[in-house]
Amino acid sequence: MRDAFHEELDAISDSLVEMARFVGSAMGRATTAMLDADLKLAESVIEADVKVDAMQRDLEESAIALLARQQPVATDLRIVVTSLRMSADLERCGDLAQHVAKVARLRFPESAVPRDLQATILSMGQLAQRLMAKAAEVLITKDVDLAMQLERDDDEMDELHRTLFRHLLDERWRHGVETAVDVTLLGRYYERFADHAVSIARRVVYLVTGEYADEFQPESGPEAPARGEAAGTAG
Repeated sequence: MRDAFHEELDAISDSLVEMARFVGSAMGRATTAMLDADLKLAESVIEADVKVDAMQRDLEESAIALLARQQPVATDLRIVVTSLRMSADLERCGDLAQHVAKVARLRFPESAVPRDLQATILSMGQLAQRLMAKAAEVLITKDVDLAMQLERDDDEMDELHRTLFRHLLDERWRHGVETAVDVTLLGRYYERFADHAVSIARRVVYLVTGEYADEFQPESGPEAPARGEAAGTAG
């Protein structure tokens, strides 16, 4: 019975990884659709959000059923509850990718992004994908050091976001109010996507160590326990 319980926990973890990879890909495709004014690709991203919602719903149902049947305690309970919260982060990331695709659809056949900002937006889209890929790796490995690194990586997204605003506030801006609104929204979508990737990594720190990321103090030296040891089955 206990082996079956841990198989179900593993299945929930696998679902989170699948969701992370899916929403990372969705954001990459949405970025391409927007920069290339590719209506067909934008529509495919918008329609695919239904799958993300279904994945979250299935994960929630599995987790709630597991809570009801097994009544887990301690580390196992922490895994289930944390997984539910991470699935909500990932579902929101799917929504954000869909929002980017909707901007692409709205401005078709033109690109929503002026040529002089396309490199910045492309960098934001690529970084968003890398952050989510790293979040998926953290979900698989339960590597606390890698999880803590994600928050530092997010500084790059914040700097790109500031770059957009410097352009928007520049007195030489010549692209009009409508484009300014589009660019403002797009910058926010990418910045929030990155924040959710960081949130997932921070939840893994809590899952493994039982400490919040803000309070976690990495141990060092030969006496320090191996990463993931505190999580028991989580590793």
